[in-house]
Amino acid sequence: MPASFASAGPESKQRRIVPLPKGIVAMQTFIPDSSVVSDVIPSPNFGERNKGRQPDMIVLHYTGMPDVESALTRLCKAGTEVSAHYVVLEDGRILQCVQEAKRAWHAGVAKWAGEDDINSCSIGIEIINRGHDWGYPDYPLRQIAAVIALCRGIIIRRGIAPHRVLGHSDVAPARKKDPGEKFPWRSLAASGVGLFVEPARIEPGGETLKHGAEGENVRALQQALADYGYGIAVSGKYDHATAEVVTAFQRHFRPEKVDGIADTSTLATLHALLGILPADAHPVAAVG
Repeated sequence: MPASFASAGPESKQRRIVPLPKGIVAMQTFIPDSSVVSDVIPSPNFGERNKGRQPDMIVLHYTGMPDVESALTRLCKAGTEVSAHYVVLEDGRILQCVQEAKRAWHAGVAKWAGEDDINSCSIGIEIINRGHDWGYPDYPLRQIAAVIALCRGIIIRRGIAPHRVLGHSDVAPARKKDPGEKFPWRSLAASGVGLFVEPARIEPGGETLKHGAEGENVRALQQALADYGYGIAVSGKYDHATAEVVTAFQRHFRPEKVDGIADTSTLATLHALLGILPADAHPVAAVG
């Protein structure tokens, strides 16, 4: 265990890798679930998983706050009703805030593959990054290497399928952008974390579907997104909600152009993903 790991409870005098932000009360620590964790900063914001649900999903977030201290304050201060199991710092060090067996409060109102209690079925990982509202910097390579190492361990321990490694924007497309189009999903997949296909080339011209369109082609698009797992109604109308889901899909799987318009590249990439989706992945059918 790293020398910086605070394992002796609130009375511990060991040096933490990150000082406790103001307003956070020291709590009894716990043994981390992962060997790559550098320190434990317990959050009081958690509960029990619904009906003993075992996690079979990983949801990746960025913190979207100006600095580490403000992010940890939000995640670990009583009363904020927000937390995550893990936090990955920019230098690659990893903190654990909630035990994996517990239900952290990271996803909020979210849905995937017919499930709407994403907190009960997932492990939440917050990645320190200022996000779109604060300049959205690139993710450092050492930070991504740490995310990969952490996820690989969770995947092995929990038997998590590649298509169940998702971004916050995938499960909450109407509300969230994280971890965003700069997040290197391709690199994660190459290391055995997540499902990814090479995006189809963006070509000028060709048929596109966008806000206001109606008909069977729109219905087929919506059904394909629902088949992959997105929470979307199959109505045949390209409404604002459909554009939000297409935008979320592009952030994850076709990040070169994120505009909410289903062009030929977006459609081809989606169908390529469906072509490699495991046979045992059966989302609940969407309804109009």
